[in-house]
Amino acid sequence: MGAREYPRAWLDIVGLALMSAAATPSPAQEPMANPALAVAASSKGAVIVPASSQKQQVPAGHRLMAHTNIRFLVPPGSNPDETPPDSGFAYETPASLACHYSLVADAAGLAPGCNPNVTTTDVTGGSWRIAIVDAYADPSATSDLTAFSVQFGLPLATGQFTVVQASTAAASCTSVPPDPTGGGWEVEQSLDIEWSHAMAPNATLFLVEACSSSDTDLQQAILVANNLVKCKAAEIDPATYALGKCPASSVGRGEVSMSWGGGEYYEETGADNCAFLDDSCFTEPGVVYVASVGDSPGVEYPGTSPNVVAAGGTTVRRSQITGDWVAEAPWVDGGGGTSAYEVRPGFQAGVAGAVGAARGVPDLAFDADPYTGVWVYADGYWAIVGGTSVAAPALAGIINKASGFAVSSQAELATIYAAASGFRDIKSGFCGFYMGLSGAVGWDPCTGVGVVNGYAGK
Repeated sequence: MGAREYPRAWLDIVGLALMSAAATPSPAQEPMANPALAVAASSKGAVIVPASSQKQQVPAGHRLMAHTNIRFLVPPGSNPDETPPDSGFAYETPASLACHYSLVADAAGLAPGCNPNVTTTDVTGGSWRIAIVDAYADPSATSDLTAFSVQFGLPLATGQFTVVQASTAAASCTSVPPDPTGGGWEVEQSLDIEWSHAMAPNATLFLVEACSSSDTDLQQAILVANNLVKCKAAEIDPATYALGKCPASSVGRGEVSMSWGGGEYYEETGADNCAFLDDSCFTEPGVVYVASVGDSPGVEYPGTSPNVVAAGGTTVRRSQITGDWVAEAPWVDGGGGTSAYEVRPGFQAGVAGAVGAARGVPDLAFDADPYTGVWVYADGYWAIVGGTSVAAPALAGIINKASGFAVSSQAELATIYAAASGFRDIKSGFCGFYMGLSGAVGWDPCTGVGVVNGYAGK
């Protein structure tokens, strides 16, 4: 690449990319096996909501059919082909968001404005384990994570990442099938593993693939994820597919990230030792669960469970001239509000005036707007991905790196709600039906207590 010239008008760079897109070959112009990404490539610059992120019909006999929480676009003629990605677009990298959220030392001094095309300092550290729960098989998960790590200079040791299929006696398959929705779940998986790794690059990472996006299959995948965090083993009998438990002496710690969700249902508040998908599935000692709140007005499960950290979304505004940070606001399409079934948990007693009598979400927020989204390498292809699916794995990684390793999600949440200094309050902006919800001082239904500001209170 030639030498950069600074300062340079951001709009000039964008214009050059637009004019040269048709003439200059790039990965964005090559045929793709993933249908969802092919649609995005044919509509360069337009935000695509894949079929996997649309409301799913709940089959008879089930309570929930989950959808992903992703939206993505492909910038014309652009991909992050150098480090830092001098693409001419202010889309986020691991280093730019580490800088923006004060996750690296002297972030402002290193790169004022945390410009994605200038900032190079990544997060370091992380320990124990993070398990990502998703549906269907992603054959390119390992190669995608490797390419992403190489591009952004993130360490990835042999054996640090493992794909585990949650094929159990109670699941609907003996071999996890490919995504039937057209590739959206594959993009979801690439996003989840890459951005949890970006925020905790030394943590051991597992991708747990459920047989389908139904409540019963995802429930089994969560139980497998619990085992992987606790004892680094799935505990699936290879002969009978029976699912066992970790030895009682297991002392593993870590996080389970869930970027998917569906409509709430009355039985979600159950406490039956995870006989089906309900709040009792998120109570394994030593595990903190993080779930997205959704990419449309309202709330969804499991984000409303009091046993998970609910991850909301923001828009990271940048100057169209320089690419430097301008402000952060609620993402207008982010989910948020109060549960129809879950009562206000004890950790929200201090915000009862804002929450009311029900569980309020989100708890905290992270960049999620696809127009200010993050670079993701999926199925051999660079795209910009947004949605609260960005927030859940990234926040799981940040919580991991903070190294508090709370004994439960509720303990983690008690720390979050008691530590205002560890968060930056988003006090203005709008979200919800008809933009009827507002950012406010303290907790609000658009961004919760705010966005992370370093590792305090995690």
